[in-house]
Amino acid sequence: MSLARDVDGAGPRMSLDEVVAFLEREFPQIHHGGRSYHLEAVGPLTARMRMDHHERHLRPGGTVSGPSMMALADLVLYAAILAQIGPVGLAVTTNLSFNFLRRPGTTGLVAEARLLKLGRRLAVGEVLITAAGSDELVCHATGTYSIPP
Repeated sequence: MSLARDVDGAGPRMSLDEVVAFLEREFPQIHHGGRSYHLEAVGPLTARMRMDHHERHLRPGGTVSGPSMMALADLVLYAAILAQIGPVGLAVTTNLSFNFLRRPGTTGLVAEARLLKLGRRLAVGEVLITAAGSDELVCHATGTYSIPP
């Protein structure tokens, strides 16, 4: 049984290429300092994004920083929502919660988002982040987004 539903049952309104093009056009800031976020898939109530290893994502102690994982989780949830509702640039984050579970080290990360509820005004989802090449979770996040009318 699925925990989520989309607004009208029709499934994603935007393809992977359409979401990527929208982000490139409306949110180019995600690539400031060089491209490191790569949307790899969108599906019914889901999205997957990869964040490349880069020095700017590291913190002292030789591991990916919390703020970098936060940005990745926020961005992949936004992509999952966009794929479902279409090109709505003003869907905004209203809450994010993070559980950092283990050090990912100095590697790229993979984030899998799943929307738990998608209503007309709010979307709630979760993100599972793993180090590239590993199945062990390094971070679990949940988020809520406000969807404009």
